[in-house]
Amino acid sequence: MNKCDQCIVRQLTSLQALNKEEVIKLANSKTTYKIKKGDAIFEEGEVTNGVFCVKDGIGKLSKLSANGKDQIVKLVKEGELLGQRSMISNEPANLTAKAVADMEVCFIPKSEIIGFFNTNNQFSMKLMQSVCEDLKESENDKIALVQKTVKQRLAETLLHLHEAFGENPDKTLKVQLTREELAGMIGTATESCIRLLSDFNKLNLVELVGKKIILKDVKALKKIADQL
Repeated sequence: MNKCDQCIVRQLTSLQALNKEEVIKLANSKTTYKIKKGDAIFEEGEVTNGVFCVKDGIGKLSKLSANGKDQIVKLVKEGELLGQRSMISNEPANLTAKAVADMEVCFIPKSEIIGFFNTNNQFSMKLMQSVCEDLKESENDKIALVQKTVKQRLAETLLHLHEAFGENPDKTLKVQLTREELAGMIGTATESCIRLLSDFNKLNLVELVGKKIILKDVKALKKIADQL
């Protein structure tokens, strides 16, 4: 069964609704890829014809802005599915998926997913719920962009990186983003992001170790993120 039955992706996504026979079909149809840091899983505008399961590593979903900058929309980790909205809507991918750290992903063809969709009501319901959750997250991000200050958004993003992806043995954030990428995530200019990080460093909220970041005062960062 190629370990699909015990895979973390199946445990955490709509794939958990598949029965034993369907899991065997899944294992026989999938293709596994190793994606090096910086390489693309799929590009914006590409027809993916299936979904990608993130088995290991960290990736980013990004959008090319009008000024040519690559803006991160979401970070993904093991246990997540990529490309499900495009597959259901039958449209090309509207985002680019790239590896932030080395990744291992499994590709499941659209024909198999649609087959499960048509025969397994629980699977189809969970898949639609997952797509709705992604849309809700996107809406919440847009609201935060309007209602919160850049300072609040930076604190909130640093906390999210810490809580969702963890830290290295040296206490630095596991996800290492460039200052430009971090600025794109919070919707500000790179210079403003650098200045705010410097302010956080002076206040002992974070420690800057080269390009890496250590969160020194999580409680204070939460207060900033939750300010009304």
